[in-house]
Amino acid sequence: MAVRLGINPIGWSNDDLPELGGEIPLEQCLAEARLAGYRGIEKGGKFPDDPALLRPLLERYGLELVGGWFSGRLGALSLEEEKRRLAGHLHLLRGVDARVVVYAETTGTVQAAIDTPVSARPTMPAEEFPAYGEKLTALAEWLAAEGCPMAFHHHMGTVIERENEIDLLMRNTGEAVGLLLDTGHLLFAGGNIEATTRRWRTRITHVHLKNIRPRVLRRLREEQWSFLRGVIEGVFTVPGDPEGAIDFDSFLRILGEGGYAGWLVVEAEQDPAKANPLDYARMAHAAVVSGLGPAGLELES
Repeated sequence: MAVRLGINPIGWSNDDLPELGGEIPLEQCLAEARLAGYRGIEKGGKFPDDPALLRPLLERYGLELVGGWFSGRLGALSLEEEKRRLAGHLHLLRGVDARVVVYAETTGTVQAAIDTPVSARPTMPAEEFPAYGEKLTALAEWLAAEGCPMAFHHHMGTVIERENEIDLLMRNTGEAVGLLLDTGHLLFAGGNIEATTRRWRTRITHVHLKNIRPRVLRRLREEQWSFLRGVIEGVFTVPGDPEGAIDFDSFLRILGEGGYAGWLVVEAEQDPAKANPLDYARMAHAAVVSGLGPAGLELES
């Protein structure tokens, strides 16, 4: 199966924590992403929102835009209101031939609240999933018709965080709702990466390759840190880091068995002053590429 390898700019500059990499120019991020061997990059906060400006910038560095995060609020808004909120995002993605809307339900989220423990996140009662799933399916079908399919991102601090919540979401939505499987967020939430991937691999349309430092995660849980405090302290890292806990070779094999064909995006929000972005981008690229062949996956030429 052919896959494409991309990276997220959050290792260079963190949109929720401007003090992490705020001084790093976008051009440095793009140049180093290409130097490390990546073909694509997801959108970050420093990227122009005008496709007429973004397209030539990406072309200059030999990169393509994979897609971009959208902070969804379908839990609080009507379907038509959410469509209107998405209009500008769609205009940008289509203007640069990107085809992935990374959609997360952020109503009530605590992911950007640095003084709020991540354990204080909102939850969605099981009985509310059918109605929410119906609305989300309708939104996903609309996005697919617009040429930018949805990849739903389970995320720490949100109502869709844990393995059972991913299961409830998938069971209560139609095929148009693709799953973005994020290895780091799933392990962070105490989920089983192998079981979840096997269970929903026919619905996985996008992948974030993110690693976890167990020693930091233990402290986060014991001391009730916020999500952003965990980021600052280094809870996340990349594939290939010996401090990380995730077996990416095994994960890639499961994807290969399921016939995955799409983007594999390295994403690990770290303090660039502690974790040099180019070094970690190269580390991750080498680790992922080495695992593709044994997994029955190959890079698209």
